[in-house]
Amino acid sequence: MNASILKFLRANGEQLDADISQALDIPMAQLKTLVAQLSASGDVICCKVTRFIEGRKIEGISCRLSCDLPAPARGRKPGVKKDPNADLKYPE
Repeated sequence: MNASILKFLRANGEQLDADISQALDIPMAQLKTLVAQLSASGDVICCKVTRFIEGRKIEGISCRLSCDLPAPARGRKPGVKKDPNADLKYPE
């Protein structure tokens, strides 16, 4: 059963426990024990989340593979700004 959870997370990325339970047709209580085992072994990273979808509060456990890092955000990254006068300065 653990292999099917890992396979599902590999194919679909980060998912809520309710979505995993529904997709794999596993009772929620059994899924929570399986995810706890996977988390203890280091295969899966889990955290408690609260999401608001269409005004409804949904609390659950978000799970992802431990080796699967989220993609970096697009766009400019914060950092040191280049001094516009840096090219005009000459070392003495």
